[in-house]
Amino acid sequence: MAINVNDVYQTVLFILNKEQRGYITPAEFNKIASQVQLEIFEKYFEDLNQQMRLAQGIQDEYADRVESIESRIAIFKTTSPLTYIDEEFDNIGNPISLAEPYFYMQNVIHRLGTVIYKNEQEIQMTNRGEFLNLNMSKLTRPSVKYPLYIQEEYANPVDATGTVICADCLKFLIYPSSITKDVSVSYIRKPRDVVWAYVEGNLGQYIYDAAPGASGVSIPVSGSVDFELDSVEQTEVVLRILMYSGVVIRDPQIIQAAAQQVQATEVNQKT
Repeated sequence: MAINVNDVYQTVLFILNKEQRGYITPAEFNKIASQVQLEIFEKYFEDLNQQMRLAQGIQDEYADRVESIESRIAIFKTTSPLTYIDEEFDNIGNPISLAEPYFYMQNVIHRLGTVIYKNEQEIQMTNRGEFLNLNMSKLTRPSVKYPLYIQEEYANPVDATGTVICADCLKFLIYPSSITKDVSVSYIRKPRDVVWAYVEGNLGQYIYDAAPGASGVSIPVSGSVDFELDSVEQTEVVLRILMYSGVVIRDPQIIQAAAQQVQATEVNQKT
């Protein structure tokens, strides 16, 4: 279950304002909240690596730390087809065949999993040097049964009108070159940015708007976006946002108190 963005924002404001310490605007909160979500999300992988190296003495389904972390990561796992391109266009719209056709996709990948052919065959990763050596022998050169891929630089394919189809997209060179379709990737996507959207009231106050157009023109117009983290992370989310908020409002006591609580929580989780 996701964490409601309004619950977190109201909690942060309540703690800050209880002692009249300061106030953070929705724009400031959105920036801080997205950063905090990304920090906690990235920490999942560090924690998982650490727990997998430790002896797993507890096998209870509610106390298995490895399983708990993997379940939090699981909601970000997805797959996507790759798009094939074998020609570019000059400045007057004439097609030019590419020396190296490639596949591409939007750069939404946080961690790449498996590149797959026809939903059944894993495409192995390689690099230029290794590929040259493998391609020299009939026994090791890539084939439809044993394909290879190279991932390097970014792609910016354009259509015949000169419009960029995909800016700074991930580029995959697939071998053998006879493979021109049915390629997909499994990956862990990036969390969506957190947004506390609002409309302005008659007195200029900020009124929470869960959905765009609910009570006027939302700011941002896309509407609110909840945290995608598991609800068990709500306490840490609030503490980390308070820590950054202390920097914004220049209150070292808030920074110190929140940082101590975050550190205590992390120590408890890893011991």
